Amino acid sequence: DQSMSYETIEVTKEGAIEWLTLNRPERLNVLNPTMCDELQDYFGRLQFDHSVRIVILRGAGRAFCAGYDLDDAAGVGAGPVEGLRFQRQVSEVYLRMHRAPQAIICLAHGATTGGGLAFVLASDIKIVSEDVRMNVAMVKVGLTGCDVGISYFLPRAVGQSVAAELMMTGRFID
Repeated sequence: DQSMSYETIEVTKEGAIEWLTLNRPERLNVLNPTMCDELQDYFGRLQFDHSVRIVILRGAGRAFCAGYDLDDAAGVGAGPVEGLRFQRQVSEVYLRMHRAPQAIICLAHGATTGGGLAFVLASDIKIVSEDVRMNVAMVKVGLTGCDVGISYFLPRAVGQSVAAELMMTGRFID
């Protein structure tokens, strides 16, 4: 039908359904500042776009989303003010996603870690393929497991005790 122009995501509209594809397959669809800005724009617009009833979120290539691009994560270590600004840029994506009035269906496959897991958790309907590998990846690189909405969504999905274990160990779920 119609397609909007972004650099790191692709949006295709079919009637009342929009297909939102994370489109950095050569990097396993990892998040970076550009993708965060584009997703904030996309999910922010949904609030007022009543022509869209359902969003289907998927990843291009062999992975859904392998978290955040660590090559593009200088903001994390740039001091508390810049670090918080960096973290907010990412977490705002999931907040806008959660606020969207449309039903969001997430189709996850392959590597679905960190921010990728947060996409799954923030979606209304979660469909995962048999090859999916999910974890709270941030804890494996010395960051908190509580970022980007995971500490809010994960306990609601799997219970407090299992969520705590997954956030503290980074254990993979297939």
